[in-house]
Amino acid sequence: MATIPWLVDVLRGAGVQVVVEGDWLNRMRPGDFNPIGVLWHHTAATSSASNPHPALNICINGRSDLPGPLCQALVDYHGVFHVISAGRCNHAGTARASGPIPAGDGNTMLIGWEIDYNGVDQEMTAAQYNASIAATAAVLKQLGRDASYARGHRETSTTGKIDPSFIDLNVMRADVAAKMAGGTAWSAVVDNSTAGRFTASANWGVSSYSGQRYGSDYRYANPVAASDAAWYKFNVPATASYRVDAWWPAVSGYNASTPYIVATTTGNQTVYVDQRVNGGQWRSLGTFTLPAGDANRVAVSRWSSAAGYVIADAVRLTRV
Repeated sequence: MATIPWLVDVLRGAGVQVVVEGDWLNRMRPGDFNPIGVLWHHTAATSSASNPHPALNICINGRSDLPGPLCQALVDYHGVFHVISAGRCNHAGTARASGPIPAGDGNTMLIGWEIDYNGVDQEMTAAQYNASIAATAAVLKQLGRDASYARGHRETSTTGKIDPSFIDLNVMRADVAAKMAGGTAWSAVVDNSTAGRFTASANWGVSSYSGQRYGSDYRYANPVAASDAAWYKFNVPATASYRVDAWWPAVSGYNASTPYIVATTTGNQTVYVDQRVNGGQWRSLGTFTLPAGDANRVAVSRWSSAAGYVIADAVRLTRV
């Protein structure tokens, strides 16, 4: 049975904060362990700044129906990696094929990160996300694999698992790929509360109704046959290709055809999204060539033929 005694050194070498939990080198389940990739989970426990790793004990010792350890590492609220095991863990079960990961014994094939958030009305923190990206990139490099070997449990589960919730796994893999390529890709986020970077008319209200929001609140407006756009301003460093991601809180009564306008080098391009679904996570609008300079680059327009509030929350640009 193989082990990964290099895990702590690789994580620390990637700048990830690590806490070693006891005899991690010898804490493991019996059976084969020959990992080829990384599997992302959420714990279903509610973490907080004052209680950053509520599921740690269960991940180490297991449950009455599933003996521990339940992952190689737990990622706490602050993005700290608690390393639990260098060997096989009960985290993946039987896997169905996903990307380059074949069907088979997921506990043999995959190294598991349990990201400690509940996944129902709580998404992963920015610290958890960033640490998971850095750790995954470093481990996949160690394994000699590319970013496609990072999967979410919901992609491999044969029993209907939903974890990790509130995240676009394709975007997360793209961020791993960028990190593996050198981690130098420019990226910036503008939220509706970012000073000097977001503009909207008085027709746009302010709400904190949905827990899927990015930041403390978001803006909303009724659809009309006029643009009245809410604009996001970015200081784009160079004319190049950029992935444009949007974040909105999904509510069943929100707009099914919200227009996002992207100001590209060849003119404005419009992408329509259904804001009733897929909220609380970054969703890619596509990749566009954007001009250099500090200017309004992305907007949410009110000009929609669908009913329901049009939402303007957060936008992210990433150079690709």
